[in-house]
Amino acid sequence: MPNEKKQCEHMVKLCATLEKYESYRKFKAYAEKILALGNDSLEKTIAIAVALCLVCAVLVSFAAVALKPLQVDNKEQDMKKNILDVAGLLDEGSNIDAAFAEKIEPKIVDLATGDYVDSVNVADYDQRKAAKDPAQNVVIPKEKDIAHIRIKAKYAKVFLVKEGGAIKSIILPINGYGLWSTLYGFLSLDADGQTVQSINFYDQSETPGLGGEVVNPKWRALWKGKKVYAESDQPSLDKGLITEADKGEPALSLIKGVVDNSKPGSQYQVDGLAGATLTSTGVTNLIRYWMSTEGFAPYLNKVRTVKGVKS
Repeated sequence: MPNEKKQCEHMVKLCATLEKYESYRKFKAYAEKILALGNDSLEKTIAIAVALCLVCAVLVSFAAVALKPLQVDNKEQDMKKNILDVAGLLDEGSNIDAAFAEKIEPKIVDLATGDYVDSVNVADYDQRKAAKDPAQNVVIPKEKDIAHIRIKAKYAKVFLVKEGGAIKSIILPINGYGLWSTLYGFLSLDADGQTVQSINFYDQSETPGLGGEVVNPKWRALWKGKKVYAESDQPSLDKGLITEADKGEPALSLIKGVVDNSKPGSQYQVDGLAGATLTSTGVTNLIRYWMSTEGFAPYLNKVRTVKGVKS
């Protein structure tokens, strides 16, 4: 009971303080006037509806502000989970933060030069936000924008998986337009910057059962071991969704139908998505774009040089 008594005392003091303000006295008088009206009064109905809207707006705003830290943390956890997944390091029940800190090293890369950037805080850098900031992005020339993204961030956030101090794999952020949406994902490559380990699209709105199959584990498994860059001049690939690729250029492509692994050039081919030609073309184009000199080619060339691997 003492607590209730204190609460009553606080309410009395609060009301006494509010009574000193003319605006509060006017509001109180108006509220008493409204409450005295009959329930069929239009003024009373409108006033109560407005008051309820204001109360709900305040509650929603408070909830949004209060839950913001939790939303940010959940988003960060989901991103780490997707990176560990594409790296083949995601174990059910494991501590995501601990596994990420132990096995993944994020780095900032200047896409124009392929060099690491130490002047940017890697923990705070958000590549998707940077792509929307005129101070941090560049407009892609229309003739080079095969991924249909129009703008890109100057810097990219890549993730290195290291083992014994040596690079085991490289995880690259990729994005491009499909049929209905921009697909955002990660492409994991061996340390040679050429051989695919895995691919994962964590944000997409393609048609479920068709283009949405980009998240199907069975389809994603088809990418393992495929080659990104042509090791010799490649003619137009049989049933392919891209044109010819010269030696050293991106050649990896989705095709119409199922890949015949017995045929030359099959190392650059992945089964297309059945009934989703436009999404398949979009995936092909985003791979070609981000693996070109417009994307990560300058960086991957330097990784090969450091590793002593010839392209």
